[in-house]
Amino acid sequence: MAAPVGVLLRRLDGVRANGSGRWIARCPAHTDKHPSLSVAEGADGRVLVHDFGGCDLHAILAAVGMEAADLFPERPQDLNARERHELRVHARMAGWGTALSVLARESRIVIIAAAEVLAGCELNADDHARVALALQRIEDARVALAP
Repeated sequence: MAAPVGVLLRRLDGVRANGSGRWIARCPAHTDKHPSLSVAEGADGRVLVHDFGGCDLHAILAAVGMEAADLFPERPQDLNARERHELRVHARMAGWGTALSVLARESRIVIIAAAEVLAGCELNADDHARVALALQRIEDARVALAP
C-alpha cells in the first residue's frame, strides 16, 4: 500500500521538495499562480496540509478526490506520551519552512507597493487587492510560526 503522502503528492501540480519530508505545491482548490500549499509527512506517516492561500482542508482534498481519513496511515501501535509529544513538535515544525518562504515572497509584494507609493504612484484596485492578500498571507504565516 502506498504511503498517504505519496498518494496526495501524485495528485497535485507543481510539487517541489522544500526540505526533509516537506513539499510545496499549487493548491488544487483555487487558482494558484505561486505554490501556496504546504505538505509535510509527520514522523508517524500522517500527512500535514496547510494552504497559505486560505483554502479549507476539505476543499483541497475534494479537489483531488480524497478525504481526511486518507491522510493517515494504518495505526500500527499506540504511542506513549513522549512519542505523542514528539509528533506534535514535528507537526509544528513541518510548516515552518513554507511559512518562512511565504513571508519572504509576500513581504516583497508589500515592499514593492510601498516603494510605488513613496515614488508618488497610485495603486490601482488590483494592486490594493494584491497587497491585502499579501498582508493576509503574512498574518497566516505569523500564526503558523507562533508558539
